[in-house]
Amino acid sequence: MVTGRERVRAALTFSQPDRPPRDLWALPYVQLFCRGELDELLRRFPLDIDRPELSPGSDDEDLQKYARAGSYKDEWGSIWHMAEPGIVGEVKEPALSDWSKLSRYRPPLESIRNRNWDHVNRLCDGSERFMISSVCARPFERLQFLRGSENLYMDLAEQSREFRTLVEMVHAFYLEDVAGWARSDVDAVFLMDDWGSNTSLLIHPEQWRSIFKPIYRDYCQIIHAQGKFVFFHSDGQIEAIYDDLIEIGVDALNSQLFCMDIERLARRYRGRITFWGEIDRQHVLPFGTREDVERAVRRVRTALDDGTGGVIAQCEWGKDNRRENIEAVFEAWA
Repeated sequence: MVTGRERVRAALTFSQPDRPPRDLWALPYVQLFCRGELDELLRRFPLDIDRPELSPGSDDEDLQKYARAGSYKDEWGSIWHMAEPGIVGEVKEPALSDWSKLSRYRPPLESIRNRNWDHVNRLCDGSERFMISSVCARPFERLQFLRGSENLYMDLAEQSREFRTLVEMVHAFYLEDVAGWARSDVDAVFLMDDWGSNTSLLIHPEQWRSIFKPIYRDYCQIIHAQGKFVFFHSDGQIEAIYDDLIEIGVDALNSQLFCMDIERLARRYRGRITFWGEIDRQHVLPFGTREDVERAVRRVRTALDDGTGGVIAQCEWGKDNRRENIEAVFEAWA
């Protein structure tokens, strides 16, 4: 019998998996308030991908901070506000909104150095699923969380000494984080940053290549040196950097396909990278009919799934998505 780990590896290496591997991103609202429906869906459609918790009980502890509206401080010192339960919210009080705080600021390296790697490795070794790191490197988003989005875009324009110092600090943190995951028993390490609006990249592609491409290349080299795969997520219209992500070694890319021309992506990139989902969560999943969902999956499969691999049947289940539509996704991929 084929295991999830074997199925995902076959998809990543274009080795004709018996079917496209399944992955579901159930957001906190669904995990907290739709648990019965989620469990039933997972019984019908067992997943091939999983993520190890960092220490016993840590997943439940992390989830509970979303159980009610309010505020919390993240490990980097930025304060998040949640307007309603189950919704992650946004940073309202960035830890480094004022550069005067930079000289005294230290990243939370203890969160890496105190990690329970024995627990992580036991979970990986005891699972037949393909295991992805449960914490991801996200340098661009971390800079936003620390500075605030408006400040950060000004920083990108001004390129001050303070900004360069902060980029180096954040990068050094994630280099250590990525190296730890690469040495562990996970099968892949997860990187993520949301780089696109609905229509274009958030910054000029050449600026992205100058500042951030070398950062991601460093992570990919560390991960591949340990024989692990690189999984990357980015929202929005990011076609401008697809070639770059492939060049630096990203193995699987989760992007908003329906913000782009799926057929053109297929012509240019099928066989060069694994498409890690997704199905349109802006329109089809929240507002579409079951027939709309089936049509969306058919479009992705026709463009990208030639039977050799290179696709993962992934979608996201959030507060505004009906269970019936999530079921329809996996039924259409079956």
